[in-house]
Amino acid sequence: MNARFTPALFAHAVAVLNELLRFEHPADAVVSRYFKFNRELGHADRAFVAESVFAVLRRGRSLEARCAGKLSDRNLLLAALTVSRGWSQRELAPVLKGSEEEWLAAAKAMPESEFSPAVRCDLPDWLYNALEAQLGADEVAKLALALNNPAPLDLRVNTIKTTRQAVLERFAAEGIAAQAGSLSPTAVRLRDKPALAKHPLFLEGAFEVQDEGSQLLGYLLDPKRGEMVVDLCAGAGGKTLLLGALMKNTGRLYAFDVSDKRLVKLKPRLARSGLSNVHPARIEHERDTKIKRLAGKIDRVLVDAPCSGLGTLRRNPDLKWRQSEASVAELTVKQAAILDAAAKLVRPGGRVVYATCSLLAAENDQVVEAFLASHPGFTLIPASTVLNKHGIAVEGDMLRLLPHVHHTDGFFAAVLDKKA
Repeated sequence: MNARFTPALFAHAVAVLNELLRFEHPADAVVSRYFKFNRELGHADRAFVAESVFAVLRRGRSLEARCAGKLSDRNLLLAALTVSRGWSQRELAPVLKGSEEEWLAAAKAMPESEFSPAVRCDLPDWLYNALEAQLGADEVAKLALALNNPAPLDLRVNTIKTTRQAVLERFAAEGIAAQAGSLSPTAVRLRDKPALAKHPLFLEGAFEVQDEGSQLLGYLLDPKRGEMVVDLCAGAGGKTLLLGALMKNTGRLYAFDVSDKRLVKLKPRLARSGLSNVHPARIEHERDTKIKRLAGKIDRVLVDAPCSGLGTLRRNPDLKWRQSEASVAELTVKQAAILDAAAKLVRPGGRVVYATCSLLAAENDQVVEAFLASHPGFTLIPASTVLNKHGIAVEGDMLRLLPHVHHTDGFFAAVLDKKA
């Protein structure tokens, strides 16, 4: 527990929570902006504020139920500290008012059996119902439990500059607890969350922060030396950099995205990586002339499609309250259009990998099924066949990573090859 737990620190957490619960901006952006304007908060104070408000976002529904009519940001936070973070009333003493001890004890003692399954899982009804239809109630309960725990810190080793073994040895020598990832050949998982932004290995481009599940998308695309490859929704370029390394810094790799802001974040990462085969470019939309010019010329296209992000709830718990059935329906239209544009890019014998960090069949299987029905020139290649070649033991025709099974973010991917 934070030794400096004071009414002032608690007030900071209440203020941040108040902003978060408007759901106007992504939670991580709200938190970092608050810290920027409150520089007097030290490292431990920031950790307390961030972990406490995220606990409320994770466990929002069951905490609301426990507050039983006494709903306020302050009470939600007290309930989160008591129930989610296991603080005792003695530890909360600096901020508790006389009348609060009683209701807090009652909130903690409330049996979960009184809650509906969706409330127990801390999911909105629409999302619970969709997942239950796909996975069954028992599996959803396990998934929800995993989604309500913070994600570990994963790194991807840049094989252009070093090896995973060398990074692990360096960390061991410095007392940083780390181990090789169990799926990706380039993944390193850290036990804790040390600050690595100034670490010499990071500054020289030896590693990047990237979830282990996300790394598998590069191995599914499986780009070769000298090929022409497109990362169609490149974002800040985590997967682009892996593709560049898999291509051994040869060929041409286009990193397209509609957001200038995201591509700006790619620049320093690209500079550190030592890659010279990456060509970032902003596009207006998937019908942009920059894309049309490449029609039929590309060997491989990665479509990491814009999606609900519901597979990343360990990191972004606010998404389950910010997304809706309507927003998912809008996304599936966009996903189909982008996948169609990707199909036009590849040459005969080329490959498209369609991927999301969503858990929903509507954004995953259904998009792929509709694509295959309207594009008879493409066939589905079993994901397991492609990954097993890289020594990655994952089963199934399509890649389905689940936090409670694979200990990664939730990912889906399908390998679609164009007939030669």
